[in-house]
Amino acid sequence: MPDNNAQTPEQNPPQKGRGTRVSIGQPPKRSAVSSFILTFLIMALFWVLFSGKFDLFHISLGIVSCLIVSALNHRFLFASGVRPRLFIHCVRFVGYIPWLFYQIFLANLHVLYLVFHPRLLDLIDPKIIQFNSMLKEDVPRTTFANSITLTPGTITVHVSVMGKFSVHCIDDKSGELLPGIMEERIEKVFKS
Repeated sequence: MPDNNAQTPEQNPPQKGRGTRVSIGQPPKRSAVSSFILTFLIMALFWVLFSGKFDLFHISLGIVSCLIVSALNHRFLFASGVRPRLFIHCVRFVGYIPWLFYQIFLANLHVLYLVFHPRLLDLIDPKIIQFNSMLKEDVPRTTFANSITLTPGTITVHVSVMGKFSVHCIDDKSGELLPGIMEERIEKVFKS
């Protein structure tokens, strides 16, 4: 015989603060320690590069500041923990930067040509192009979107969760190479 007094989960929702604890998005302890150490090292490196003060007082303040910032923010910088291939990705990314600077230089020359051309209004044809990216993770997609925006003549307007990019281009030539070589290079930087 069915129990008519039994309540369904909709009728008796779990009370706040009761039930099992579920840890969502927190890396394991070992990964948390490694992300803290790596965050501290990155903060300390930038502090040394930008401070220019190397006496005991300023170095101790820098260490304390880096410790506080690292303690509060290491979960944000490395949300999924420190991955084993992180160092390889960083080295590849450093190799990508000169190529990106070269592309920025070329795009600057193109925009300069457009600005000083006598038929400026005939050459500029602003439009938004859309394409699907083959990049599957957030960091490569963000790197790609920022690389597009850093290149004069193009601005990333929107990136969907599924990887569909909307990019504003000042003319046809600025957008003809998208996604193209830039996306392929970023994929090589972040491939496993």
